[in-house]
Amino acid sequence: MSEPPTATRLIVTRQDRETEERERLAPFAQKSDESRGRLHPEPEHRYRTAYARDRDRIVHCRAFRRLEYKTQVFVFHEGDHERNRLTHTLEGSQIARTLARGLRLHEDLAEAVVLAHDLGHTPFGHAGEKVLDGWMEQDGGFDHNRQTMRVVDWLEDRYPHFRGLNLTFETREGIAKHGCTWDHPVPVPELKQSPSLEAQIADQSDEIAYLNHDLDDGLRSGLLTPGQLEDVALWAESRSRVEAEHGKLAPAVLRAQGIVALINRLVTDLLEASAGRLIQHAPASVEEVRSAPPLIGFSEQISTLKRELKEFLSIHMYNHPEVVARSRMADEVIGGLVQAYRADPELLPAHVVARFPEEGEARAIADYIAGMTDRFALAEHNKLLESR
Repeated sequence: MSEPPTATRLIVTRQDRETEERERLAPFAQKSDESRGRLHPEPEHRYRTAYARDRDRIVHCRAFRRLEYKTQVFVFHEGDHERNRLTHTLEGSQIARTLARGLRLHEDLAEAVVLAHDLGHTPFGHAGEKVLDGWMEQDGGFDHNRQTMRVVDWLEDRYPHFRGLNLTFETREGIAKHGCTWDHPVPVPELKQSPSLEAQIADQSDEIAYLNHDLDDGLRSGLLTPGQLEDVALWAESRSRVEAEHGKLAPAVLRAQGIVALINRLVTDLLEASAGRLIQHAPASVEEVRSAPPLIGFSEQISTLKRELKEFLSIHMYNHPEVVARSRMADEVIGGLVQAYRADPELLPAHVVARFPEEGEARAIADYIAGMTDRFALAEHNKLLESR
């Protein structure tokens, strides 16, 4: 009769998980124990792999929590059901896990990249980013990808021996996305022709998530109507598939199931088309992936149809008069804050002013404003107006 297991024998250790990765994941997948490491060396965790720790650090940081009150398309106070930056991030991360699992890639790494990818966004979405970039034109500009790198490498303050979150090379490589052509306070990952497959999956998952939930929010809010979408092939085919399977449905259920069908269509095509490229190129290692052209992508047919959907959303959703009006709000609020802070730095918290000698006045102010939520920016702007 075998002995009953002890507590220590029941626990799955980090080494157990790394062994399991080598057995389960594809040769071209990034394994935890093959990471290039962190900017500041740290002891490995007893139970969590390197990428699991990255994911956890991102979820527990302040910038991640602030995503709940940052605009996706709708400003936070305009409705309880529309997506914000946090829900977009969570939806994208789940798509990334599905894709990574389907291709035998590292799920934790793909998820970590998606969870971090929007940490640098300003209040009021891309409208806010555009305003801040205009104000920073003479001081290096502003870009949310650049700001995300600043957040994870420099601005988060949680550890005693280093600044930032000290993420692994591979997670930072995925966040850098298209490379780093700007001044950065610490060394950045040197990108080759392509990043890891997990980083490529994260990029595509972000797009699948926002196309579908922006379409869903547009229909739910009334900015878009079902009639407008009749000529958009991806939506028309998805809706027809739902009606053929379920018959007549209530409008809300039809919309929801149409979005489900559309996500399934895009995810399935991405899996199958990417698998075909991986078979064709047959990379034997992560380094061969980095030397190859991007291998994660849609079929030519779906790429064309997806482009049609993006153009439709650009015209009818993102440039809708009500959405454009929010751009004017971003110009008024963020532009007003920058102007006020540059004119009178005493309006700023002491910890921001303390960073002027190291970062420069303009960059320290941009970091502060970019970190604001929509509601905090509005409150600060109203307070400045009242004080005048």
